[in-house]
Amino acid sequence: MKLPSLQNGSRIAGSRSQCKSGRWLAPAILAAGIVLGFGIGGTTATAGSDPCKRTTKVAAKACGEGAKSDYNLALGKCANIADPVARKACQIQAKADLKDAIDTCQAQTDARLAVCARLGGATYEPSIVPANFVGTISNSFLPFVPGTTLVYVSPSESNVLFVTHNTKVILGVTCVEVHDNVYRGGVLTEDTLDWYAQDKDGNVWYFGENTHELDGNEITSIDGSFKGGVNGAEPGIIMKAHPMVGDFYRQEFDLDNAEDVAEVVSLTNTVTVASGTYTNCLKTLETSPLEPDAMENKYYASGVGNVLVVDLVTGERLELISVTIGP
Repeated sequence: MKLPSLQNGSRIAGSRSQCKSGRWLAPAILAAGIVLGFGIGGTTATAGSDPCKRTTKVAAKACGEGAKSDYNLALGKCANIADPVARKACQIQAKADLKDAIDTCQAQTDARLAVCARLGGATYEPSIVPANFVGTISNSFLPFVPGTTLVYVSPSESNVLFVTHNTKVILGVTCVEVHDNVYRGGVLTEDTLDWYAQDKDGNVWYFGENTHELDGNEITSIDGSFKGGVNGAEPGIIMKAHPMVGDFYRQEFDLDNAEDVAEVVSLTNTVTVASGTYTNCLKTLETSPLEPDAMENKYYASGVGNVLVVDLVTGERLELISVTIGP
């Protein structure tokens, strides 16, 4: 989990409730409005020489083709039901799943195109030169000092973030490893390692994560896990060196797995949470094309880091309650 986050009890980052390659899109794809290989519904992802739109077009095609495959599988399962009433109910449910999934697929495509419009049509291939990175993270809005523990609480979960003394080399860059645990009802439900590094200009980059969603002792999902440089995944900036209102940037990029973007919306907020009152906070708006309906405001205090996350859909607040610095 790259920084505390509230979204369906999970993170936005590569977030977990996305439609994975058209999963559960169900029946009669063309009749339902997906134009395979070009767009979704009323959206036309005209690519031309625009790599960003071409990426969107391919993602739309993958969503449709995956939908068709999943629908055929669903029909097979329905056909294996002997009772005609139950079999019919299975088919009806498949159609309902189709409608929901097509809506999601449409929204994902629209969201990707909106990101393209703001960032331009160029490829996203940040230049990562190991010599341009430093060994510590001292950005005032995200000071990840090894040995620091930050604890966050909301009505539905608690989140413990520990900046470890461990490092991981990704794309030749030595990254700081942050251990992030999410608990619901006192039970560990997410266990994640995140990797960050700061460049010489002071920008903090997010190089990837290894995340496990848990049900008891069982791993139920690793969705959202990625590592920069592996299978087309690219790192992104999690915190700018000199943020300004209107800044819009990718925090990560792994198509159909991790596509968070952020915008700086204020530098002057005052925030009161359980751990205290903080002034002149940086406020961001975080979204992801993978979860088009999800929106979060995050607030960062100088010298502390993230102090508050507000889910703009539910209104739920994840507040910093304590910061401790150990050995």
